[in-house]
Amino acid sequence: MKILVTGGAGYIGSHVVQMLIERGYQVVVYDNLSGGHRAAVHPDAALIVGDLHDRALLERAFAQHDFAGILHFASQILVSESMRQPFTYLRDNLYTIINVLECAAQHGVKRFILSSTANLFDQPRRIPIDESEALIPGSVYGETKFMAERLLGWMDRIYGIRYCCLRYFNACGAHPDGHIGEAHQPETHLIPLVLQVALGQRAAIEIYGADYDTPDGTCIRDYVHVLDLARAHILALEALAAGRSRVYNLGSGSGYSVLEVIEAARAVTRHTIPTVISARRAGDLPVLVADSERISRELGWEPAYNRLDAIIRSAWAWHRRHPRGYGE
Repeated sequence: MKILVTGGAGYIGSHVVQMLIERGYQVVVYDNLSGGHRAAVHPDAALIVGDLHDRALLERAFAQHDFAGILHFASQILVSESMRQPFTYLRDNLYTIINVLECAAQHGVKRFILSSTANLFDQPRRIPIDESEALIPGSVYGETKFMAERLLGWMDRIYGIRYCCLRYFNACGAHPDGHIGEAHQPETHLIPLVLQVALGQRAAIEIYGADYDTPDGTCIRDYVHVLDLARAHILALEALAAGRSRVYNLGSGSGYSVLEVIEAARAVTRHTIPTVISARRAGDLPVLVADSERISRELGWEPAYNRLDAIIRSAWAWHRRHPRGYGE
């Protein structure tokens, strides 16, 4: 069975590609390498270096390969940047998925997995957040994922393309053997930023607000290990073979505070990791945690890396061996 993975050279995509190949799938990666890395792509995967705006190249890929399903990761992903550059995000996140979906419809591809976001839930009424929560995107980035989910609903209705949208907050960790991991430029995620302090690449970690209504005063967020996310994507792909379209939230159900992450990183790295308390960031909520009960009940998904120290240990193995990321 051959699977197309758009954005398969990126952080989450590369881990999904490896897991697919380990499970016997043939994989074609389509990535423009703007945020991904050639070295992150499994050697048994075919790599097409190209942009999803390039319809001619995309159509050739579909003509040359008989895809049984598509996992779509290709996306601009920075929330704050999307508010400064809204048209870039609307163009890159929507035009591209339209191109992929049109090719899928033309070539009879019936399974589509969207790597979505929990940024769809900017004003949750309940924590942890389940799939019944009102969809109120918190940024232009979130809006593009919301619109992509709506597009998929129409594709199901018109072309019979079964889809699954996976919504989650913070991907984290790395492959346990340390050969692939997180390498963003710029880096915005808490765990790699904390580990950069332990590596001596920054002087301290900045904490944006320590007076929230949480046990230690810092924000609590969900952290889901990248391999747990990869497994959820593959479970969803397989469930679509003989099932309906669906959406799932992925999360820990409890989350960890900023200070808990820092303390765990101190224990793993044996580094003091100095901190600096700064003002709150606009729009930050005290607690954002997703409820994954539905995917657990329907597909049997449970996080294997549900301990913070295990998550950070895997990330530390990657960052310590690759302090410059992929070094490209």
